[in-house]
Amino acid sequence: METQQLVQELDRFDIRLFTLGGTPITVWDLGFVVVSLTLLVIFSGLLRRWIVKRLMGHTHLDIGTRQAIGSLARYVMLVIGFVIIMQAAGINLTTFNVLAGAVGVGVGFGLQNIVSNFISGLIVMLERPVKPGDRINVDAVEGSVVEIGARSTRVLTNENVTAIVPNQKFITETVKNWEHTEGIWQIRLCVNVKNDSDAKAVREGLLAVTVGHPDVISDPPPAVRLTAIIGGSLSFEVRARTPLGVHRHADLLSELNFSLLEELGKRGVKLA
Repeated sequence: METQQLVQELDRFDIRLFTLGGTPITVWDLGFVVVSLTLLVIFSGLLRRWIVKRLMGHTHLDIGTRQAIGSLARYVMLVIGFVIIMQAAGINLTTFNVLAGAVGVGVGFGLQNIVSNFISGLIVMLERPVKPGDRINVDAVEGSVVEIGARSTRVLTNENVTAIVPNQKFITETVKNWEHTEGIWQIRLCVNVKNDSDAKAVREGLLAVTVGHPDVISDPPPAVRLTAIIGGSLSFEVRARTPLGVHRHADLLSELNFSLLEELGKRGVKLA
């Protein structure tokens, strides 16, 4: 009696809901697909984290390369797993031809940005113009790259706010990557003084606050330039190099500006 009840309960899940390409889809088939796809997404995420942190965690590869390999492995697993799940459910993938055509039309009208960002993300992961940890400036957003995803990249700004930047920006926009060099950066200190000021005194003042500063590199030494003579003012700038990271540049420039105000005051130079 109990066996008959169990069979009757199972038969309820064998109710046909609809037909897809000649294949009847039952409640059981739909539940199997939903649960399987959910598990596939979860396990693909676990696979990515395992590759990044465990499998390649002790290699010489940097975090950007490891994340790129982990993401590509996840995408491959999702595609292969989707095909296997559909076949296990008895769904013929050729029935999705019409759906694929409809999606193609949708891409042409509304999904092109999503596809473009996804392809751009793959290009960024492979070519690696930027990687996690880099200090960048793109589309008026400046900060450190936290993670490069399939559609967008997370950037932590100076205000400790996470900015979501579409991956397409890294392909179509001009990107400043402060970490793409050997770790030496150039800074500019600018000042405008009255045209009757002693240019030599201004030059010596600019050099006095930069040469010998512990955070300014002496080789090559700072260089002072008279950049413009406009109306009643003279424009000077000094260019120097520093090993400080870009996040410290604002503090260094502020310190140099305070010292420059004091130095020019001592030399009798008046600002324009």
